[in-house]
Amino acid sequence: MTPASIFIGEFIGTAILILMGNGVCAAVALGKSKAHAAGWVAIAFGWGFAVLAGAYASFTLSGAHINPAVTIGLAANTGQWANVPIYIAAQMLGAITGAVLCWLAYLGQFRANTQPVLGIFSTAPEIRNTTQNLITEIIATFVLVFVIIASGTVEGLTLSGTGVLIVALLVVGIGLSLGGPTGYAINPARDLGPRIAHAILPIPGKTTSDWGYSWIPVVGPLIGGALAGLLAAAAL
Repeated sequence: MTPASIFIGEFIGTAILILMGNGVCAAVALGKSKAHAAGWVAIAFGWGFAVLAGAYASFTLSGAHINPAVTIGLAANTGQWANVPIYIAAQMLGAITGAVLCWLAYLGQFRANTQPVLGIFSTAPEIRNTTQNLITEIIATFVLVFVIIASGTVEGLTLSGTGVLIVALLVVGIGLSLGGPTGYAINPARDLGPRIAHAILPIPGKTTSDWGYSWIPVVGPLIGGALAGLLAAAAL
C-alpha cells in the first residue's frame, strides 16, 4: 500500500461509513422520513451495514481501518507507526465529508425539522457522567479492536474477505449490547468529524455542538484501541 492509496481508501471508506451511519440516524430521527421512529435496533444494524460498505470499499486500497482507534490499535500491536498520520488525516476528512453528504441527502427533512439534530451527527450519553462515559467507550472500543486483530490472525477470513463481514456484525453486536449508555462512538472520526460538520452546516434550529463532551468519544476509543493492540501483541 502506498501513502496515496491509503489516503484515498481511508477517505472514501470513512465517508461511506459516515454517510450511511449518520444516514440511518437521520432516517430514524427526522420527521417525513419513511424510517421515522424505527428505533435503536434499526440504528445498530444501519451502522453495521455502514461499516460493511465502507470497509469493503477501502479494503484493497488501505486495509479498511476507517477508524483512528483501529489504526492506533494496529500500530500498537505491530509497532508500525509510519503511516498513522496519513490514516487519521484521511479518516477525519472522510468523516466530515460523509456527514455533509448525509445532510445533503436529507436536506428537505432537515429544513422541515424543528428539533435539535446533534444526535444525528454525533453521540451523547444518556447519563452524563465523565468517568462512566469514558469507561464505556474504552470497553466497547477494546472489544472492537481486539476482535479485529484476533480475526486477522485467521488466514482464511482475511483471504476470503469474510473478516469484514464479521467486523460489521460485531459493530451491530456492540451497538445492541454496549451502545446504550453513550451511543457507542467507538471511533473518534465517527464522532468528531460529524460534530465539526454539525457546527459549520446551516441547519435550521441548530443548538450547541456539545464540545464539552466531545473529548470523551475521542479519548475513550483511542485508549481502548491502544490497550487492545498491546494486549493482543502479548497474548496472540
